Amino acid sequence: MKKLLCAALFTALIAPAAIAQTAPPVAAKKAHEVKAPHGATRQDEYYWLRDDTRKNPDMLAYLNAENAYADLVLAPTKALAGTIYDEIVSHIKQDDSSVPVRRRGYYYYTRFDTGADYPILARRKGTMDAPEEILLNQPELAKGKSFYQVRGWSVSKDGRYLAWAEDLTGRRQNTLKVKDLQTGALLADTVTNMEGTPTWSDDGKMIFYVDKDPVTLLSKRIKVHVIGTPASADKTVYEEKDDSFYIGIGRTSDDKFICIFMQSTVSKEQKCAPAAKPDTFTSIAPRQRDFEYAADHVGNRWVILTNWNAKNYKLMAVEDAHAAHGRGMWKDLVPVSDAVFIEDFTPFNGFIAIEERSGGNKRVRILTDAGKSSFIDADEPAYTMGLSGNTEVDTQWVRYTYDSLVTPTTTYETNVQTGERRTLKVQPVPGYDPSKYVTERVWATARDGTKIPVSLVYAKGFKKDGTAALYQEAYGSYGASSDPGFSASNPSLLDRGMVIAIAHIRGGQEMGRAWYDDGHLLNKKNSFTDFIDVTRWLVANGYSKKGRVAAMGGSAGGLLMGAVANMAPEDYGLIIAQVPFVDVVTTMLDASIPLTTNEYDEWGNPADKKYYDYMLSYSPYDNVAAQNYPAMFVGTGLWDSQVQYYEPAKWVARLRAKKTDSNPLVFRVNMEAGHGGKSGRFERYRQEAEWTAFMFQTLGVK
Repeated sequence: MKKLLCAALFTALIAPAAIAQTAPPVAAKKAHEVKAPHGATRQDEYYWLRDDTRKNPDMLAYLNAENAYADLVLAPTKALAGTIYDEIVSHIKQDDSSVPVRRRGYYYYTRFDTGADYPILARRKGTMDAPEEILLNQPELAKGKSFYQVRGWSVSKDGRYLAWAEDLTGRRQNTLKVKDLQTGALLADTVTNMEGTPTWSDDGKMIFYVDKDPVTLLSKRIKVHVIGTPASADKTVYEEKDDSFYIGIGRTSDDKFICIFMQSTVSKEQKCAPAAKPDTFTSIAPRQRDFEYAADHVGNRWVILTNWNAKNYKLMAVEDAHAAHGRGMWKDLVPVSDAVFIEDFTPFNGFIAIEERSGGNKRVRILTDAGKSSFIDADEPAYTMGLSGNTEVDTQWVRYTYDSLVTPTTTYETNVQTGERRTLKVQPVPGYDPSKYVTERVWATARDGTKIPVSLVYAKGFKKDGTAALYQEAYGSYGASSDPGFSASNPSLLDRGMVIAIAHIRGGQEMGRAWYDDGHLLNKKNSFTDFIDVTRWLVANGYSKKGRVAAMGGSAGGLLMGAVANMAPEDYGLIIAQVPFVDVVTTMLDASIPLTTNEYDEWGNPADKKYYDYMLSYSPYDNVAAQNYPAMFVGTGLWDSQVQYYEPAKWVARLRAKKTDSNPLVFRVNMEAGHGGKSGRFERYRQEAEWTAFMFQTLGVK
């Protein structure tokens, strides 16, 4: 292994012209048997790359060798990457600020100074003309740190104290900190290994937070910290015994209740207590498999989004006086529909704002207590719309955001009584002209006849003659929908003649709950074949040609990329897989790996032979073959807590050993970051520019 590292350091000094003659790193093979409870065994020759301490010198030597090789391969595109980075940043307003949100008499907002990677959190009392009060100067807090991120923050009800969760590694093992906003002093109170947004009691004396298991990183307990006492004295308010559940905590929209949220893939439960006296948490409805609900409170009733006898979900309500009598007292507000999937809602005094999906798009509907229903209009065939910044229930104004692959994010508010609409902010995009581009929605036919929605954007004048390069991305897991939103990165592709496509494959919920059910567990392969079939449909219809398609996905979307690379390598010129979940069977067999037990109802539990066999049939790592693969760019972070670094590391090592082509395989390991890459608003664009330049070179984009 020392020879390997020395060789990699040596090759970093070789001129770019010699890249083709320079061999990539070769990981050692060490016999290791992975056993399943039902007796099945597999050989994993690269299992040794796993080191939970992240200190093994041989493992680190291999990762460093891969980075050195990546530097070598990418040397010819380094200048282009710098150009692309400059282009992207030129479309970002440097001294930008968010739309202020009013809460408990203050207007809260974040703002960036020119050139700053991190925002300043600030507020003004009563009006935006009042003096600014800086709550968190993140540029100062981040100084000297290789990673810095505020994961969540909240202010006590009286406005005096600020509590926030601080992450210094990217592993999401946060530290709770507290600041006295009257004096500016940082309190001695700290709690480690917590997550989520800290939640205050009404009296400002207690903070409720989520305590994580230090090994599995599961959210295990809700604890309460009393200001002025040591963390060792913190009491457990709730402990989750079922490792398939995530837990969280927050307040209801009307600020009256603190609620504990428990969620698995197929079940949800919620326990709430009065915020004025949060000593006893009572369940809204007991948990039950395949029963999901989310309750919010306003006025004298609970409004509940649930799948109870409603595959596409419905809204129900129950008065406070009957809430303790079980869900038999719940009454329908918005019944279930086969054509409309209700995704979320925000209650107000007098009306409810609803996020719902129809025809592959998400829209906002307003429903008054009197039963009047109206929709907020959209002018484009594919777009993103969602409720945002609605922090007070005593208002007639509903705030929402709108954007598309062409239109920058715009924040609106509309008056429920008068219909008046106000534009609060159009996201500034310097040097960008939306009239130069066109977005459309097409429907590709999958091999089983299913119509897959696809959102597209390209420059005006584009001709469907099969000559353009295509960038196609998707996710397709956990019921997470891939909405077509604006990106400052897109013009760099579009202005060079590329087409951008988002494939809304099964496994998301763009087309309702059945869309998700048809793309997980024993239907997971539909996600992969949908993506491939979208590519082939777009090529057949002149949007690109075979070999000029770049496929991109991250995390579970990286699993998609791994499966697609094995199943249809000839269809793609490049595969980009960021933090990819590619070692499905081994990971899901090991309950000590962070988040594994929460995922059984998403992928299946391989302790069951039925699921083991099915997962094994598509697991990217297990299906690497002696075949030609397209050029590939794989990225990971050493401190990733969601998809451990060793999954893509093992995958790359096996690909290098088995693939029969001479196409470049780049493995970029971020040694100081986790699942989301390095912190800072510009840093991610440096990483994106790197693989974008590699994509342009690979696909011949000029």
